[in-house]
Amino acid sequence: MINNDEMTHLSIEVGQALLKRKKTLTTAESCTGGWIAKVITDIAGSSDYYHRGFVTYSNQAKHDMIGVDEQTLSDFGAVSEQVVCEMAKGALLTANADYAVSVSGIAGPGGGSEEKPVGLVWFGFAIKTPEGLRVVAKHCIFSGSREEVRAQSVIFSLKSILKEIINN
Repeated sequence: MINNDEMTHLSIEVGQALLKRKKTLTTAESCTGGWIAKVITDIAGSSDYYHRGFVTYSNQAKHDMIGVDEQTLSDFGAVSEQVVCEMAKGALLTANADYAVSVSGIAGPGGGSEEKPVGLVWFGFAIKTPEGLRVVAKHCIFSGSREEVRAQSVIFSLKSILKEIINN
């Protein structure tokens, strides 16, 4: 079941935290197709902390828009730790933001394999720090329909932005 109220609540929390810190966020989305950006921009005033996002559904878009290396895509596939790290870093640098989240996964119902099953979603998080750029990745295997996998990915992204990036 998709919980739009939870998404809205989390988006408000993310926005308040960004405003408090005078920081900005950008997104690079593949399997979520811009859903994270939609949830963030559903909140009035979000232009104060969210200036742009990237929907990079194809490998070519990942390369062209945010500089994911074609060799990385070839070697590891779009749904990988390596690619989401490059997506997050590329989005952060291209948007000149303080924080970035990237998402690439297999929402289904097809497209999965034994190595990369339906429901596998990788997340990348890039953070500008005084010491330089820090990039981390996480992955989850969600269950449910295509829409449920995507919704869970949006919620996980927002929660992770709060927990791992902003409140750290």
